[in-house]
Amino acid sequence: MAPESAKVSSLSIQKQFLKSFLGVLRMLQIILGAVVWVTIAVSKYDGTLHYVVFVAVFFWLTTLLLFFFSLLGKSDLVPLVGGERWTMTNALHDWLAVLLYLVAAGLMSDKTQKKSFCNLPTYTHRCPYKVYLSATVFVCLCTLLYIISAVYCTCKKCRGNQSVI
Repeated sequence: MAPESAKVSSLSIQKQFLKSFLGVLRMLQIILGAVVWVTIAVSKYDGTLHYVVFVAVFFWLTTLLLFFFSLLGKSDLVPLVGGERWTMTNALHDWLAVLLYLVAAGLMSDKTQKKSFCNLPTYTHRCPYKVYLSATVFVCLCTLLYIISAVYCTCKKCRGNQSVI
């Protein structure tokens, strides 16, 4: 007697998620988040910039997880926060990202302002001003993307929509 066949779950890409507003936002967040931490990581950073790198890497990884669970339609596999809570999970993730990225943006702008003196043509030592300035711009863009997605997910949840697509 042959054993009963086990139910096999297949992975299929939810192409409509890639074309959705949240899917595009997630892709942009992943790209800009990587740009933030790579920009800072290639320079010599110290002190408060460790926090900025932590925020950028942490939310890059968590956004990557949210993106792939949504892309594969496997949010039900995430215990406690998946399934019908997935839209709220996305909204809470994004609001937390907004809060921590706002702090990171403040720290980056402060660090950039402190290094603005070395942008003078007569300054001969290594100057991280341009790196810090570009990182500040990308941190602010990431913050804006997370604000947009947080408002979007919150509106979807308030309307009673359980799907992120």
